[in-house]
Amino acid sequence: MRQLLVFGALCALLAGCAELVPQPAQPAPTAAPAAPGAPAPAPAPAPGVSDLLARPAERALLYGMRAYDDAQYPEAERQLNRALQAGLASPRDRAAAHKYLAFIYCTSQRTALCEAAFRAARRADAGFALSKSEAGHPLWGPVFVRSQR
Repeated sequence: MRQLLVFGALCALLAGCAELVPQPAQPAPTAAPAAPGAPAPAPAPAPGVSDLLARPAERALLYGMRAYDDAQYPEAERQLNRALQAGLASPRDRAAAHKYLAFIYCTSQRTALCEAAFRAARRADAGFALSKSEAGHPLWGPVFVRSQR
């Protein structure tokens, strides 16, 4: 069921179909009630991909992740650093940028930078952790373990 909700939320974000995703209950308004018979104000639309792409930091993060997935590591490194410098709003996004940078640093034998990037990811988001498969990677797994000391 949770996977279905996540898929629905992703659909809403990507396709602009926010009305298909159940929204959490809103707190009671504190402003004066509308006049009888007046239409209720429309709810604010959910942010979409175009909203994210309008924000330089988030756009750079998306481009960096795409470049990483396409094995374009110098471009990924440039975009991920740009995202961090531009000020990513979400702690999870900052941690993700540092994680991808750590992977790039480890695979290019820049171990000290890799370890520092893992530490920065944890500073950005206290809940940061690698997945089981990421933690078991022969290049960055041991560096990640060291970064936790």
